Amino acid sequence: MSVGIHPTPSQRRTLPQAPALAWVIARLFLAWIFLWAFLDKLFGLGKPAKSGWLDGTSPSKGFLSHTEGPFKDMFHAMAGQFWVDAGFMFGLAGLAVSLILGIGLRVAAVGGTVLLAMLWAASLWPEANPFMDMHWIYAILLVLIAQYNAGDAYGLGGPWSRTAIVRRYPFLR
Repeated sequence: MSVGIHPTPSQRRTLPQAPALAWVIARLFLAWIFLWAFLDKLFGLGKPAKSGWLDGTSPSKGFLSHTEGPFKDMFHAMAGQFWVDAGFMFGLAGLAVSLILGIGLRVAAVGGTVLLAMLWAASLWPEANPFMDMHWIYAILLVLIAQYNAGDAYGLGGPWSRTAIVRRYPFLR
C-alpha cells in the first residue's frame, strides 16, 4: 500500500507487530538518552558536588562557552543565559516525557530536531566525521517514531490521539 503525503484514514501508518516492538524499544532508548541528559544537568550527576542546575550551575555555559567553529560567537553569547538554560532543560524533559508516554510525538520530533541541529551546529566540525554524528541519527529516529505513530504500541499514543484537543489540532499527535 502506498501512503501519500496526506494519507486517508484507511492508509494510516501502522506497523506489523515485530517492527512495532523494535520502534517501542527505539522510542524508549531515545527517551532514556534525553532523560539522562536532563537528570545529569539538573542534579550534576557524576560531577563535583553542587554542580547541577538546582545548585545554580548553568547547564549551557560550560558547553557553549567553549564551542569553536563558524557559529562560535553566537553560541558564546548564548552561554549561561537563563532563557537558553530553561529552553534546553525543558526541551530535554519534554522530549523524555513525550517519548516515554508515546504522546505529542510530532511536536517532539520537530522540537527535538531543532534542539539536535543546534547542538550539532555548536559542535562544528565533528572530529570523527565532518557531517554525520549522533545528533542527526537521533533526529531521524525522532521523525520516524512520530511518522509511524510509535507511541501507539506500549504507549499512550492511541488514547491521546482520541482526545478532543488532538482531534482538533492533529499536530499534537
